[in-house]
This record gives sequence, structure tokens and C-alpha cells, in this order.
Amino acid sequence: MADRRQVLRMGAAAAAAPALTAAVATPALAHGKTTHTLVMGHRGTAGYRPEHTLASYELAARMGADYMEPDLVSTKDHVLVCRHEPEIGGTTDVAARPEFADRKRTVLLDGVSTTGWWTHDFTLAELKTLRAVERLPAVRQHNTMYNGLFEVPTFQEMLDLRARLSKELGRDIGVIPETKHPTYFRRLGLELETPLVRALDRNHLNHRSANVWIQSFEAHNLRDLNDRYRVDVHLVFLTSAAGTPFSDPRSYADYLTPAGLKELSTFVDGIGPDKVQVIGRNADDTLGKPTSLVHDAHAAGLKVIPYTFRAENQFLPADYRVGTDPNAYGRAIDEQVTFLNAGVDGLFTDQADIGVLARALRG
Repeated sequence: MADRRQVLRMGAAAAAAPALTAAVATPALAHGKTTHTLVMGHRGTAGYRPEHTLASYELAARMGADYMEPDLVSTKDHVLVCRHEPEIGGTTDVAARPEFADRKRTVLLDGVSTTGWWTHDFTLAELKTLRAVERLPAVRQHNTMYNGLFEVPTFQEMLDLRARLSKELGRDIGVIPETKHPTYFRRLGLELETPLVRALDRNHLNHRSANVWIQSFEAHNLRDLNDRYRVDVHLVFLTSAAGTPFSDPRSYADYLTPAGLKELSTFVDGIGPDKVQVIGRNADDTLGKPTSLVHDAHAAGLKVIPYTFRAENQFLPADYRVGTDPNAYGRAIDEQVTFLNAGVDGLFTDQADIGVLARALRG
């Protein structure tokens, strides 16, 4: 029987599309300048493998993604691991593990009462006994066949994978980590910034020409990384279509005004808006007209990399859906080409091959 490392590599390589290898470009970011539109492998390639696993990251790179995106949270012993949220009931098999039944509890996560199992209640050794599962099993049933195969990776393991694939594929694979709930973790005494910066230093990635961005939904977190931690990589401020960053009186909308974008440009290099902030939806849920956001951000010297592009009908505008099955694929390539034509500098996609193809078709 193949060992786990072999299973991971075979599983990633089997789904890589050979036809796309010619579309894989040279390094996307060189000396601080974008040389082409970026394809960000959202949580790896979450449309084809359980998210935030080494198999998901590897497949994204092999499909041509310029960057792999790990969301970072902390363990009890202050090790950064790759999970979408600190709550892991829906992304691991922890609920089926009787030895951890008593770890289930309710916490106040950024002001919201949430019940589940939390990475900060587990040591790394304990987390390593768990296995990843598909977060959206009803939507991506085909991903469930990989349930139980892959561990929860550490950030360092992900960086080791990046280095190996960069050498093997002959191009510098980028990494775009997101600090998840940084204020929450800081209040627990498990702040994310120090181990993140140390990891970049240790891997010789904390410099301006590295293919590294750090992203966060909290502007204060990014300002700290710039001013206090003096990181020398690119920073991107993620925004929601409504609401405010946690523990911040300013709304996302205020940050995205021309004046707000100009202020952001003093400590970040780009923004990662919800895609509806770039091109909104009409009343009938069809795709509308582009907003001024791309123009305004570019005027402030900021890159624009919206999220999240997914192939399934339920995530697409009504006029880009095909058939009535919400989980069937729609006109995802066309949607991404439309956004690229609106001037965005890249996109976060769950299906990296679609992003690479859309970029090639747009030219």
C-alpha cells in the first residue's frame, strides 16, 4: 500500500490538467511589480480537494496557480496551522473522535457565539491525529472521497511544499497567507503576527521581491505588520460587501472611498474585495455594471484581487448559470473573463485551472 506522502502526491498529480501546462507563466511578481494577472489558488484548489490540505495546495500549483493561499490559525502550543477557521468541526473528523468529545465548547468569536472544536484547544500533536474532510459535502460530493486521507498541515509544511514545487515546476510559486481573527487570537495570548514573521524570516521570504502577500480583514492588523513588525512583503486588505472589520468603528465601505483607499495605500499594496464590490448584481441577480472601485484603487496605487470565484451555479450570477442544478457547473470561465476585462489584477478561485484558462482567453 502506498504511504500517505505517496497518496498525497498521486492524488494531486492525477487531477492536474496537462493541457494547462503551456499556460503556466513565469513568476507572477518580480521586484514588487505584477507582470501579469494573478491566479490565487483559494485555500489551494478547494473545488477539487478538501481545502487547506497539502493535496489542495499542490494541485493548485500544478494547475498553474501563481499563489497558494493558506488561512492561518494557532494551536494551543502556538504553532500556525492551515485552517479556514479556528473552529474545525466542519473541516476535520474531530466530531467523530470520542477522545475529543469533551473539547466541544462555545466561544465568542469576534462577537458571535459559536459552538464547536477549536484549534487553540489542541496541541499540534493532537491536531495531527485528525484528518481533513470536505467542508461543503452537499455541494462538492466528489471531494468527500478524499475524507480522512490528509492531515492538518502546519504553515511550515506548506512553505516546504512551496519550495519543493517551485524547484520541480521551474517557477517561483507564491504564497498569500491570511491571518484569521488576529484580534481574537491576540486576546488569547496566541498572537499570529510573531510566528508568521518568524516563519517568513526562517524561509528567507521576508523581502520585497519575494512572491509573498499577507492578507487580513482587519486593517489594524495590517498596519501593525507594516509599522510594528516591519514586514517587507506585500500586504492586502480584504473587504466585505457590508459591515466593519472586527473592533473597528470604520466600515469597509468607508475604507473603499477614494480618501480611504489613499490612506490604505500608506500601509498596504492591494485590496481583496468581495467580487460584488467590483461588479454588482442587478435586482434579478444577473451581473451588473462595474463599479468605480478598480479605477479608484488603481488611482491610489493599489492592486485589486477580488474573491471568490467558484464554478458551481449557486455561486454565479443568474445569467451565467447553466441548467437548474445549483451544484452543476455554469459559465465560470466567462464570468472570470468578464472580471479580468474590468481591470482586476488577479482573482481568488476555487478551481485554479479555470482561472488560468480565463486569463489565457482574455489575453
